[in-house]
Amino acid sequence: MTITDSRPRTATTPDIRVVRRRLGPGRRIPYAFWIGPLLLLAVWSAGSATGLISPAILTAPWDVVVAFGEQWTDHDLLGNILSSLNRAALGLGFGIAVGGVLAVVSGLSRIGESLIDGPIQIKRSVPTLALIPLFIAWFGIGQEMKIVTIALISLVPIYVHTHNGLRSIDGKYAELAETIDIGRAEFVRHIVLPGALPGFLLGMRFAVTSSLLGLVVVEQYNATAGIGHMITLAEQYGQTDVIVVGLVIYGVFGYCADSAVRLVGRRVLAWRRTLED
Repeated sequence: MTITDSRPRTATTPDIRVVRRRLGPGRRIPYAFWIGPLLLLAVWSAGSATGLISPAILTAPWDVVVAFGEQWTDHDLLGNILSSLNRAALGLGFGIAVGGVLAVVSGLSRIGESLIDGPIQIKRSVPTLALIPLFIAWFGIGQEMKIVTIALISLVPIYVHTHNGLRSIDGKYAELAETIDIGRAEFVRHIVLPGALPGFLLGMRFAVTSSLLGLVVVEQYNATAGIGHMITLAEQYGQTDVIVVGLVIYGVFGYCADSAVRLVGRRVLAWRRTLED
């Protein structure tokens, strides 16, 4: 996004675009988000080709590609991917919905905060993965336990960052709303919720990666399909290349999801002036 200044240009009024590019990170590079992953792939390939990275430690990229093809044609890799995506999407969806609602209730009401914020902060100090044995006793070892675990992991970052965004809105906006006699509902809809959107999107980035972390763990428990199930079988048979295939798929999931959230954030928050623009 390019910011222009409507004020007349004078010797003492520098161009905002020039100042921000000189003092900020600089001009945006097209497709820059691919540079880091491609560099990592190049280092991995070079290390494998020169022998600096032993196949016993990390399978070479070309062997991973071969293993990917074998899993795709002979072992229903697509079905495993879709099964993992379904678990992650359901858990993440429930976590976003519940975390967002709790954050709004707690952020807009002192009573809501006194009832909700304490239990959420207690939950933050208790790792969700440590609760898996309890979830197994409550929900069994099937799909419900896996979705609940992912949802609970995703809920916390959504709540924390959205709540912080709501409480960080400048109080001058409330004073202005009272001055021009804006009702509470309209104030919340037009000022509070848009102001909390950056915090919500930041929470989304953490929630996406957290949901994948939960997915990696829960798919080790009695899963009959999914990337985690594929990795568990590969571990039993000593197939390091297949394990790396699963890890690469998890990494691609996380990177693409995070990039999508960042892209949505830039589009939705186009009205904000930041150094990223």
